[in-house]
Amino acid sequence: MSGRLFTSPMFLGFDHLEQMLERAAKSTSDGYPPYNIEQLSSTALRITLAVAGFVMDDLQITQEDNQLVIRGRQADDSQGRIFLHRGIAARQFHKAFVLAEGIEIGGAWLDNGLLHIDLHRPEPEVRVKRIAISQGRRGPMPGPAVHHEAVPPVVKTRRTIRPARDLDEE
Repeated sequence: MSGRLFTSPMFLGFDHLEQMLERAAKSTSDGYPPYNIEQLSSTALRITLAVAGFVMDDLQITQEDNQLVIRGRQADDSQGRIFLHRGIAARQFHKAFVLAEGIEIGGAWLDNGLLHIDLHRPEPEVRVKRIAISQGRRGPMPGPAVHHEAVPPVVKTRRTIRPARDLDEE
């Protein structure tokens, strides 16, 4: 048996998803800094990291392709200070979150040792394409086989999608 997840011939073009899952499985995380992920609404998320002792200049947030990457590196401020006990971690960190297609970063702010990052997913636009069917032709068509025709708009209601007008009326 192969290590592939999408072995069915019905799954076409899911190679990138399989690569994302492999990348997420390989990433090692020691749990530092601790974080929460909240669902604020059906289209909004918030990631909150506990970054006590870090200031804004110590933190960097980037979006690299489909990954949200958060890095923290504190400057060594222990010069001249004598610690009897040092329980507050002063180490660097690197956290990466794989983002789904279409997720956008809304903003980030630092408040009382917590770094908040808001994410949202815009509502997808429903698209309908009518595919032309030709008669008597065999083999691949030389150009795109999509015939762009005026298709009635789709009206979205609670958990159901229905055409604005019935196609049989044409």
